Amino acid sequence: MTTTINCISRTLPCLPRIVLQTQRPVYLRQHQFRNASVRRRDPSDPPLPISNGIPTTSKPASPRGVWAPKTRLVVGIVFVGSMVYSMLSSPLQPVPERTESPSIADLDSRRKRESGIGSTSPMRLRMEAFIKEQQELIVRELEKVDGGKFRKDIWTRPAGGDGVSCVLQEGKVFEKAGVSTSVVYGTLPRAAIAKMRVNHKALDPDIDSLEFFAAGLSLVLHPQNPMAPTVHLNYRYFETMDKNGDGKAWWFGGGTDLTPSYLFEEDTIHFHRTIKDACDKHDRDYYPRFKAWCDKYFFIPHRGESRGVGGIFFDDLDEEAKDQEELFSFVQHCLEAFLPSYLPIIEKRKDMPFGAREKEWQQVRRGRYVEFNLVHDRGTSFGLATPGARVESILMSLPLTARWVYMHEPERGSKEERMLSVLKKPAEWI
Repeated sequence: MTTTINCISRTLPCLPRIVLQTQRPVYLRQHQFRNASVRRRDPSDPPLPISNGIPTTSKPASPRGVWAPKTRLVVGIVFVGSMVYSMLSSPLQPVPERTESPSIADLDSRRKRESGIGSTSPMRLRMEAFIKEQQELIVRELEKVDGGKFRKDIWTRPAGGDGVSCVLQEGKVFEKAGVSTSVVYGTLPRAAIAKMRVNHKALDPDIDSLEFFAAGLSLVLHPQNPMAPTVHLNYRYFETMDKNGDGKAWWFGGGTDLTPSYLFEEDTIHFHRTIKDACDKHDRDYYPRFKAWCDKYFFIPHRGESRGVGGIFFDDLDEEAKDQEELFSFVQHCLEAFLPSYLPIIEKRKDMPFGAREKEWQQVRRGRYVEFNLVHDRGTSFGLATPGARVESILMSLPLTARWVYMHEPERGSKEERMLSVLKKPAEWI
C-alpha cells in the first residue's frame, strides 16, 4: 500500500506525498489529551533518566481517550485512495480561453499557404502576386543596365500587410532608383468613407468604419546623366471588405510618366507610343483620355508648369468602367509595357557627355519634382496619412540631390528654355 500511494504521488506532484507505516504502533504524546490518566510518582521510585536536561520516562505512556486508532487508519487509507482514483479517472476540464477572431490579413495568409493563388483567388491576392513578380523582373533588368545591386528591405505591418523596398543609390547609371511593392490592410474611418463615396457610390455611408486592402507597385528612377530622363510608374488596387473578407467596393489606379531635363522628341514619342499600344489592346479611348488626365494631374500650379512630358494616369476604375477581370488585364499590360518603353531610352542616353551647366539644370528640375511630390501628389499624402506607414518607402521617390536657385531663368534660345516651354504647354506626341 505504501508503494502504491508513493507512485501516485510521483504521478501527481500537486498532491502531498503520503507514507503509511503499519509495522509500528502509533504513539501519541500525553500532553495532547486533556483526559489522559497520569500516575503520580512516588518518592520511593528510582530517579528518571535525564535527556538534554529534561527528565524522561523510559517509554511513552499509552494514550487514553483516542477511539479506535487502527480503524481510523483504515478509513483514512480508503478515503485517500478513493480521492486519488477519482482525480486520475475523471477527465480534466480545461478553462476556455478568450480568443479573438482572425483578421482578414490572417485569413488571406492561410489561403495562400493552403491553396496558393490562382484564377479563382480573390482579386487582392492576384494583384499582390502580380506586382511582386513584376518587381523582381524590373529589378533584375535595371541591375543589368547599372551594373550595381539593389538593396532589398522586406518589412511587415503590425496591422496586416507587408512590402519589399528595393533601392539603388549612387550607381553607375542611376543616382537613385527605387522599386517598391506594398500591401496594406487597415480600417477606414467614417470621414474617409464619406470622402471616397464621391467616386464610389457602392460604399455604405451609414457605417462607422470599413476594412480595406491596398496593394501597389511604385517605381522612380533618377539617372546620373542629365541627358537621361527620370521616369515614374505606379499601378495599384484598392478594395473594401466586410468582416469576413468578402470584397465590396474595389477599383484600380495608376500610370507612368517621363520627366526629362533635356528634350529628345524621339524618346518622348517612343515612350508614348509603347504606352498607347498597351492601352489600345483594351480600349482605343484609353490613351487619349488617360494622357490628358496625366497632363492635368502632374501639373505644378504654383509654378505654372508640368512636372514632365507626361504619359498616362488614371484612378478609380471600377465596375462602372469595365468588369474586374478586364481592368486587371489592362493594368497587367500597362505594367508589362514599362521595360520596353524605358530601357531603349536609358541605354541611348546614359553615356552622353555633359558639363556643369547641364548638371545644374538637372538639379533645378529635380527641385520641381520634389515640390510636386510633397505638395500635390495624392499617393504621397495617402501614404503619410496611413497609420503605421513606412515613411522611407513613401519618400523613396525623392531624388538623392536637388537644387533651388533664387529667381532662376534659363537663357533665351537655350536647350533649357526649349524644355521649359514644353512644360508650360503640354504637347501631343503621337
